[in-house]
Amino acid sequence: MGAPAASLLLLLLLFACCWAPGGANLSQDDSQPWTSDETVVAGGTVVLKCQVKDHEDSSLQWSNPAQQTLYFGEKRALRDNRIQLVTSTPHELSISISNVALADEGEYTCSIFTMPVRTAKSLVTVLGIPQKPIITGYKSSLREKDTATLNCQSSGSKPAARLTWRKGDQELHDTPTAMIRPDPPHPREGQKLLLHCEGRGNPVPQQYLWEKEGSVPPLKMTQESALIFPFLNKSDSGTYGCTATSNMGSYKAYYTLNVNDPSPVPSSSSTYHAIIGGIVAFIVFLLLIMLIFLGHYLIRHKGTYLTHEAKGSDDAPDADTAIINAEGGQSGGDDKKEYFI
Repeated sequence: MGAPAASLLLLLLLFACCWAPGGANLSQDDSQPWTSDETVVAGGTVVLKCQVKDHEDSSLQWSNPAQQTLYFGEKRALRDNRIQLVTSTPHELSISISNVALADEGEYTCSIFTMPVRTAKSLVTVLGIPQKPIITGYKSSLREKDTATLNCQSSGSKPAARLTWRKGDQELHDTPTAMIRPDPPHPREGQKLLLHCEGRGNPVPQQYLWEKEGSVPPLKMTQESALIFPFLNKSDSGTYGCTATSNMGSYKAYYTLNVNDPSPVPSSSSTYHAIIGGIVAFIVFLLLIMLIFLGHYLIRHKGTYLTHEAKGSDDAPDADTAIINAEGGQSGGDDKKEYFI
């Protein structure tokens, strides 16, 4: 291998030394962004703040639950006048969302595009204010022993409003109701999950029975009326039912559990692997360049050899002699050839 190839090899060794993992000096904690969960009442304003200590010359970015970019640094990406920039520095990106609706609830993502990309999640919970209850089924007058069904409804409440009936100052007993509340609200694989069965009524239900669709035996309670999953996995996904019972009757609530993928957690090993991958890619690139130069070198020398080999045909007196000379068949002037026609 010639001098150019040796120079390339030396350059390759120097690059590998400079990019060794020991010299990277990256800190997982310093370049990991952090944020916090927020709770806001519908119609209010929520501020999402994302901070990072070491930005590594990269800008922070906020995305909504649909993974649409809201802001990249100080640049607006989504045309929504409710979303405004509060603070944009290399170490912080804060935005505000005004006139929040129930549809705005979900996980918002703060990202910084380092190697590897690091993210932080902020769960926004939107509370709905219940509207004034409306009673339907009322008739102006009833005859004795007539039957009337009165319905009381209130919309816009989150979590669900508790409705009670009163006759004058006396609270009326009613059949129980129940709802299932997950904790955390957006369960992920590997997390601990509690499904709380919240019974309501007068009197409040005291007995709870858990079931899973497709599973024959009832599930046992492990903490009062809650069903506990110590370590979630994909097989836990499904529809669960909770039957709340009091001396006034029973009510069955349902909840569909979808176990999401675990939240990405950057680690030092991922940083190490990313650096090694970059070094390997660069080595392969340099080797390809060296092979190309070597190929050109061999082709040029082979062409020169073939040119000298065919030189003997230049001084030949006729075509037959030229062919013989080109094939390396030259001999002294004493060689004789006989031709017959």
